[in-house]
Amino acid sequence: MAAPSILPTAGAAVAAPARGEASGRQAVRWLAAAGRTINFVLLVVAVFAALVLILVPKATGSQTYTVLTNSMAPKYSPGTYLVVKPTAFSELKAGDVITFQLESGKPAVESHRIIGFGTTQSGEKTLITKGDNNDITDANPVRELQVKGKLFYAVPYVGYVANALGNSDRGLWVSVGAAGLIGYGAVLIFRTMRSRRREAGAAA
Repeated sequence: MAAPSILPTAGAAVAAPARGEASGRQAVRWLAAAGRTINFVLLVVAVFAALVLILVPKATGSQTYTVLTNSMAPKYSPGTYLVVKPTAFSELKAGDVITFQLESGKPAVESHRIIGFGTTQSGEKTLITKGDNNDITDANPVRELQVKGKLFYAVPYVGYVANALGNSDRGLWVSVGAAGLIGYGAVLIFRTMRSRRREAGAAA
């Protein structure tokens, strides 16, 4: 009479490991899928960073600068990375943000918005500029030879990294950064392809 009660107990003991193995395989598949998603996101970020911070500026002949003061806050706060594209002086218009030398021929620059135009006594056209966060216009009009270019686009916070790397070897760091980002993207692609091949082999 005791035999019938023993058989269901044995059956339950056999079924438990099967459910555990299924749960384990499901967890492994979930982790693999999560890993692929993370790799894809990192790849997209790496490609975006390479394009926006390195490749596009080089391809367009643009120069890069970092906002250091609050004169253009809050839109362009300190640490903002500015990509400034060379633009013909005749094409500049009111509302454009330009980067210009504070004194002609000297390295110090400023990035402010054009709010008007003027002329010198000799008839030379000049630009009247002002920081968005400043109450008054800049003291001196900007001449054509002072203008470095017009703002192409800006990336918040990245300028802090550029400042940490320094300006003296900016070209070298750009090349190293481009090679690093491209190499990182290639590694992620290789790892993703290898993972998919392994999964395909396991499924077969």
